[in-house]
Amino acid sequence: MASLAAAEPPAPRAASRSPGLGPSRSGSERRSNAADPAQDAQSRSVDLNHVIALLGDSGSKDLEKEQLKTLKNVVKHFENGFPLKDIAQITDVLNLCADKMYEQEAFTEPLCELIKLFGLPFQKRKSSDEANYSVEVSQSITQLGYLMSIQSSQVRIQICKSVVNFFNTELPGKLLSGYQPTSPNYKIRMAEIGGLAEILVLSLTLVENQLTEKLWVLKALQHLSISGESCEQMVNVQGARRLCLCLNGADPSGQLLFRSSDILWNLLEKVSKEEVVNQLRSLECVHALKEAFVELVCGFRHCDHQLRNDLLVIATLLAESPAVPLIESGFAKILIVLATCTEVKLPNPLVKGFKLTYSYEDFEMKKLLFNIIGILSKDPSSAQLFSENHVIPALLYYVKQNQRSAFPDWSAAQYEELQLHALAVLASVAPVLVDKYLSCQANTFLLVFLEWCISQDPFFGRGNSFHGTGGRGTKLAQMRYSLRVLRSVVALYNDAVNSNLCDQGAISQLLDILKYAADIAKEKESIALLEIQADILFILSVLCEDDNDRKVRDNNLCNIILGILVEFSDNPKTVLHMSIWRGKRDRTAANVLVQLWRQEEQDLGVKRDQNGKIVDPKRPVMTSFQRQQKVIPVPACCPSFSVMEISESIRAKIYSLFWKLGFENLPGLSAKDVVTLAIIQHYIDFKVGEVWSEISAEIKEEFRPVTSDERALKLISEVSENTGRMVLGLQNEALERQHNQEIKEEKKIYKEIQATQVQKEMIDKSWQNFLARTSNYEALKKAKMHQKTLIEASRSKAKLHNGPEHSTDIPKLHTTVAPGRCVTVEGPCQEGLRADTDPARSKSTVGRAIRNNQKDKNIGLSQEKISTCRIDAVPKSGI
Repeated sequence: MASLAAAEPPAPRAASRSPGLGPSRSGSERRSNAADPAQDAQSRSVDLNHVIALLGDSGSKDLEKEQLKTLKNVVKHFENGFPLKDIAQITDVLNLCADKMYEQEAFTEPLCELIKLFGLPFQKRKSSDEANYSVEVSQSITQLGYLMSIQSSQVRIQICKSVVNFFNTELPGKLLSGYQPTSPNYKIRMAEIGGLAEILVLSLTLVENQLTEKLWVLKALQHLSISGESCEQMVNVQGARRLCLCLNGADPSGQLLFRSSDILWNLLEKVSKEEVVNQLRSLECVHALKEAFVELVCGFRHCDHQLRNDLLVIATLLAESPAVPLIESGFAKILIVLATCTEVKLPNPLVKGFKLTYSYEDFEMKKLLFNIIGILSKDPSSAQLFSENHVIPALLYYVKQNQRSAFPDWSAAQYEELQLHALAVLASVAPVLVDKYLSCQANTFLLVFLEWCISQDPFFGRGNSFHGTGGRGTKLAQMRYSLRVLRSVVALYNDAVNSNLCDQGAISQLLDILKYAADIAKEKESIALLEIQADILFILSVLCEDDNDRKVRDNNLCNIILGILVEFSDNPKTVLHMSIWRGKRDRTAANVLVQLWRQEEQDLGVKRDQNGKIVDPKRPVMTSFQRQQKVIPVPACCPSFSVMEISESIRAKIYSLFWKLGFENLPGLSAKDVVTLAIIQHYIDFKVGEVWSEISAEIKEEFRPVTSDERALKLISEVSENTGRMVLGLQNEALERQHNQEIKEEKKIYKEIQATQVQKEMIDKSWQNFLARTSNYEALKKAKMHQKTLIEASRSKAKLHNGPEHSTDIPKLHTTVAPGRCVTVEGPCQEGLRADTDPARSKSTVGRAIRNNQKDKNIGLSQEKISTCRIDAVPKSGI
């Protein structure tokens, strides 16, 4: 058994994950099941109940010899497999034999022989036996796993061998009479039900220091890990963490690393990645993964390179979780240095002894390392590592034109894939290292590279990779990812970055690229072209947003942009985005389009009054150039001036956009905008009238139309003119509504001013009266008399019988202001009740006192009770 490591070199991972489960096609599948008379006789001679009873006894040496002889007979009898009906008793025999082994080592051999028979297919009489005995079989396999606790290397290895044989579909040489083997995957299913994978994972602790036993356990787990249910069981007992800690164990053959990593792969594929990553997130596991990876980096064998890439994929999945301590463990630094060492060519002890062989495995490793850098860029703490290990210069190494001499070691397709991958990663890293990005003159590299992208250099992209999609035969993929890098840094709104771009003439260069992309899009549309145009428009908008000097209005460019928007508007989502878009000062898309329309009409010399209304209803949208042209008959195949104007002007595109946005309930439009919008809405009607006007003029120039034709032409002319007058009426209504609204608002503001003035006058008059009472005694007496008159007028005219008279005068009062709200209430309701100084509490206290006397009445107080209450006013402090 000690020679296991040397005898079994690591097989390819794909093969190890898919042990054959199908039935064997050998001749043994068609062997006769004829009964052997000798075997049948022996079958009748073995009584398992007797064997169980015999093993339960203990005593002399002779008994022990008898027990060993009986076990030997049992093994001989079932040498071709256990019948399903005997599994429960076989399990009892197995357990009794294991108990005996603790007392006598002589029972080790028969125990191992019995365990070995579990590796053979079980035998059944009827097809229903598999379901009928499923409980007994699953419990028996569970018990087989529990025997791993026996401290015997021979027993443990035999258990693992039997488990591995579960996946062997070769049939035994002979079968019991009347029996047939169970289905090939029956044992595997029973192992899943019995939780065998969970037990074997837990047994790794028992074989921690026993390399041979550990390798056999891992081999058994490797076979079991092809099942998703078994993988779930392994994860339930922290199997991912336990297996990760096995990666860097001492093993000259490399099987320990191979089998452990292969099982981890299966766990990641068949179980929730989040759960597996959560088990591998500890610093201890990351250290183990790092040490195993470093050991394989300098390997020279093909299998070493494959294992290295497998571990790199696992590290990539770990890097996607921010809680995994890749940076703290130093693993991230090793990966970054390894990714950049061949480009920056600076010696680093972390990768001493590493040599890139430019094999397919090294190519895959390079892509994986680039991918990890892109993932790590999401963590701000990785910025320092990127800066120290020259990530930006390493990625810029690929930002150059594709010449064969620039990549002698990679194939053209491989270099292109690495180049596009490097650009994609640079778009993620550049915003994290803006200062390093500028110091490396990355903008210059990218602008020069973009110039090459639109040059006539005979380069044809392969388009084989994910990043090369849509770029086959062109340089569109290179252009797409270069612009994506520029967009990522421009989106930071960093003045240094934007100024650096503008100083190098980026705006004019981007305009040229935009026209180039628009011309290609006319021939063939693609997602790559749409993304290129969208990125350029975004970059230009940011560069020109706060700098008027960078804004030069190019009619041709405006026409191109509007054409792109018209194409985009075929997608309903684009219309929604346009509707909710807001610019500076909360400008809407409709407002911008109306303003562009007015500017275009002003440039074209279309007649409008000071309010933007139609001046000539007969020719409401005719340009000054059209008015100057004489009637020139042209062939029917040639477009007239009116038709040509549609293609040259931006008005048709603006009309198309409004047709998508709608003409009603558009936000952000003033009355002047509504006036212009009325013209836009009937633009097609006006252009139709223009064309008929040209037709009529051409006919009358050379012919005299018949009466019916002349009447029809006149009717068409009148319809067009009526449309102009109708639009003019709508414009007048819009302006009148605005005028009325302005008058209404003006009246409202005037009323507010008037009310404010009246209130101010009342306050002034009140203050003058107050001053008069405090400085003029006669005025005070006059005010007092007026107050008494008001009090008497407010009294009830009905006299109370026998009711007391209350005076409103307060004796010894020396104030000149009205009394306060504090009162004293005396009466049968509550004697000596004094109201609080708080008006709210005073009101509630008096109310409660009154309600206490209303026991027999629902509303009001009797006149007698009212007459017995006395309310005295307590004045506020005077001046």
